[in-house]
Amino acid sequence: MNEIGHRTHPREPHGESFNAKLNWLRAGVLGANDGIVSTAGLVVGVAAVSADVTPILTAGLAGLVSGAISMAAGEYVSVSTQRDTERALLSKEKRELAEEPDYELRELAEIYVGKGLSAATARQVARELTAHDAFAAHADAELGLNPEDLTSPWQAAASSAVAFTLGALLPLLAITLPPATWRVPVTIVAVLIALAVTGTVSARLGGSRPRRAVLRVVIGGALAMAVTYGIGQLLGVSGL
Repeated sequence: MNEIGHRTHPREPHGESFNAKLNWLRAGVLGANDGIVSTAGLVVGVAAVSADVTPILTAGLAGLVSGAISMAAGEYVSVSTQRDTERALLSKEKRELAEEPDYELRELAEIYVGKGLSAATARQVARELTAHDAFAAHADAELGLNPEDLTSPWQAAASSAVAFTLGALLPLLAITLPPATWRVPVTIVAVLIALAVTGTVSARLGGSRPRRAVLRVVIGGALAMAVTYGIGQLLGVSGL
């Protein structure tokens, strides 16, 4: 039950923290999907050339490490840039509140008028929020940000690396554990099942129907493995 006495439905979580967690989970699923597809394509291509497990394992581990580092570095740069922009916007907002508090109060009221409140109610809401925490109120209404909950670049980088690594481990294990004649078939089946799972989870998190998402990731993964396997076969035949 919330502060004004209304009961919150347990299956309808709200708030920025829930949305942030949902976005992180979705990003984790997509990172794992990338790890599955890229590593599967790599090891299947090598397996088409050689039945020796050593080069397959070496290529797979190299792809896992390089892919995880690349994902982490890319996510760190991206989130750092976003965080710098958010901090600049928040600093500007804090400065405007200090220099022009009356103007900012009117601006906040106008935002709530634009959302459907009457002018009188919007002014009252703006006054009360300003009295409680003017900076947080303006950051939320104008920028859609929570000053106390900005995304951490290090956390984003670590999450991406872990998600990619977990995804990459599946095809790596599937290609190295079975006997030589079963390596490629087992890997293909394991990867397609895993992609169907990640596609379903991703669709559920996004609130869409899973069929299209599953078809997209499964067809994409199958195509990637078919292309790399074909390239491996060509290289093996040509003796390169």
